[in-house]
Amino acid sequence: KQWYQRRVAITAGEVEKDLAWQALHAAAAAACRGSVASGGTGPWGNAVLAKEASNTCDNICGATDFNICDADISIQGMPGKATSYGQRLGHYYNYGCSAVGNSNVLFDEVQAEDDAILTGSNPWYFRFCCCRKA
Repeated sequence: KQWYQRRVAITAGEVEKDLAWQALHAAAAAACRGSVASGGTGPWGNAVLAKEASNTCDNICGATDFNICDADISIQGMPGKATSYGQRLGHYYNYGCSAVGNSNVLFDEVQAEDDAILTGSNPWYFRFCCCRKA
């Protein structure tokens, strides 16, 4: 109910930002699914968590109920519809769970401005941890 109440009270611009973040999160879930040979295992749904720029996904996952890291991914999608088959539509990396990797704070969604997904203030990537329960 709280989610619905929040939606009623926000502007169209805020809805656009929320939908853009949701699309990025769905893409992160798909990237996590494709980053592991098993596709994700266990009797529970797996989790995508925001990647803190100065921490490892082993630590981030380990501090939650989803305590096993499967991947540390960075993804970015280009805006707009594809106009050709050779057009680059996005970028991705898998850094591995045990290293901090690229520590650029602009890749850290939690520290990003709310509208960073729309304004282009982060022109490349946001990072996520792909986590599952042991």
